[in-house]
Amino acid sequence: MIVRDAKPKLESLAKSFKAIAVIGPRQAGKTTLVKSTFPNKPYISLENPDIRNFALEDPRGFLQNIPNGAILDEVQRVPSLFSYLQEILDNSNEKGLFILTGSNNFLLQENISQSLAGRVAYLNLLPFSVNELASENLVPKTDEDILFKGFYPPIYDQEISPLDWIPNYIKTYIERDVRQIKNVTDLLIFEKFMRVLAGRTGQELNLTTISNEVGVDLKTIQSWIGILESSFIIYLLKPHFQNFNKTIVKRPKIYFYDTGLVCSFLRISDPIQLESHPLKGAIFETMVVIEMVKKFTNKGLFVNLYFWRDKTGHEVDIIIDDAGKLIPVEIKSSKTINTDYFKNLKYWNNLSKLNNSILIYSGDQEQKRSDGTLITNWKNINQLDF
Repeated sequence: MIVRDAKPKLESLAKSFKAIAVIGPRQAGKTTLVKSTFPNKPYISLENPDIRNFALEDPRGFLQNIPNGAILDEVQRVPSLFSYLQEILDNSNEKGLFILTGSNNFLLQENISQSLAGRVAYLNLLPFSVNELASENLVPKTDEDILFKGFYPPIYDQEISPLDWIPNYIKTYIERDVRQIKNVTDLLIFEKFMRVLAGRTGQELNLTTISNEVGVDLKTIQSWIGILESSFIIYLLKPHFQNFNKTIVKRPKIYFYDTGLVCSFLRISDPIQLESHPLKGAIFETMVVIEMVKKFTNKGLFVNLYFWRDKTGHEVDIIIDDAGKLIPVEIKSSKTINTDYFKNLKYWNNLSKLNNSILIYSGDQEQKRSDGTLITNWKNINQLDF
């Protein structure tokens, strides 16, 4: 079993809070993580219809059977439990009493915010990071293989082909989670919407053009974007507020949390197709951005990542805002270093009067330039100092 990078943070939170909610996309490994971290706690899945009926019909009696707390999986399936949990937590001084997980994060967070606000610590768990895969020598041989497979645990620990697993994952997500959140009547239109988004990964989110292409009104598109974001299917990278007297863009950029999903939506059926695919650079950038997000979330930290672009087309892929210390990052899918790759970094450094930047690429050569630029392979993200 792969030891998750988030485990130390989960253990730490359990020493400070009475309840912890582990949230993240379906099949990211939440249940495996909490069961391995708290092996002595009873594990109760409210997906089980008999157990769920007991909790629905007699929530007080259900909780009286677990006086020392428990892991409650799929807890959003029994919303009435949250009010009773509130009473138990308020009357107890024990830390790490309940561990809550659920595959429908929108409903889980909605119930927590209504009844348990201020009583529960959150930990976001995303699919495997490259650092976690490397710990068990499971990193695919080529970058194209990694982009194609993505990082969802079942593809690795159950050795299921992404061609088999990912389409079924998408189907399950659409038919089950989305319909629980919002009554999406035309699933074919919603699938088209997600394919359109996949073709725009790494780009600015232009709701109007997406609305026109999908053939759905703007409010519906906004609603669907919110569903995908809260369910950890897409990540919206916000623009950095610092403009240095330049007019900057205000729309976020859209990324999928997993490149395997992007490849599936784009009908990419073999890693070799990625070698010459026009969106390879955007898909590679997606992977790198999300690996950086994982570096923050696995430590339970706020994700201080942004991008910067002005109206004249100058862009920096990532701005790391480390308590006011700004670090620009350029991402390139190439294995060789080209002088053009430094153009936007130099432009931004001249504006900001700073001298600290990172170029992340797929090559193996690591350099520290005299102008302060660090050049490194994307697999080293977890070792970077930020």
